[in-house]
Amino acid sequence: MSKTIGDVILDVQNISLRFGGVKALTDISFNVREHEVRAIIGPNGAGKSSMLNCINGVYTPQEGSITFRGQTFDHMNSRQVADMGIARTFQNLALFKGMSVIDNIMSGRNLKIKSNILMQALRLGPAQREEEMHREVVEHIIDFLEIQAFRKSPVGQLPYGLQKRVDLGRALAMEPKVLLLDEPMAGMNLEEKQDMCRFILDVNDEFGTTVVLIEHDMGVVMDISDRVVVLDYGKKIGDGTPDEVRNNPEVISAYLGTSH
Repeated sequence: MSKTIGDVILDVQNISLRFGGVKALTDISFNVREHEVRAIIGPNGAGKSSMLNCINGVYTPQEGSITFRGQTFDHMNSRQVADMGIARTFQNLALFKGMSVIDNIMSGRNLKIKSNILMQALRLGPAQREEEMHREVVEHIIDFLEIQAFRKSPVGQLPYGLQKRVDLGRALAMEPKVLLLDEPMAGMNLEEKQDMCRFILDVNDEFGTTVVLIEHDMGVVMDISDRVVVLDYGKKIGDGTPDEVRNNPEVISAYLGTSH
């Protein structure tokens, strides 16, 4: 089944990022089209996470601009980015380990909550109705990620693969237009990776969410990505379809090993 890729939703132009004298990114440009799965790959230290951190407002690049849905910024803060519809998961799980699965995913709804804290605490009419609406969204995500059996479990007691699913659920609770995934399959066994691949493709298909992911597993990248951008030492060395990238001599020598 072929899917329809839309117009450019995110356009990264000439991004350079330095920490003191160290260049993390040098003149990086690429775009992301609506409804695609866009992978960013490269060896360790290539600048992949730094690139995501520029997109979601954690780092402010010294040069370049980022255009999201037609609005151009030289820098944004993380709150603005989230408000505009970009959500992010992290390499190291930043979950609330003592809280239940449902409460962790509910925390992803914070930006959507309109009623003030007093109304929420007293569970006044509008606040209660609003909470019920948010819970409905969260329950749908829990069903979608097949974690119904663990709704009330403290996240810290779950196996690693399920914790990664909860992290994905919390990001989905923000109803993002673009979902940034930082190594969503790191540390997983084969079965967990297959599950996560399926969920990423389903998110892309059923929710219509555009996905940008960093991933080290080349098999996964080649299987699920529509286009791939390749970084090495903070520079872009390749950009195209999985097949184009796979056959790019510069990428082969930098990343895949010449014998690949």
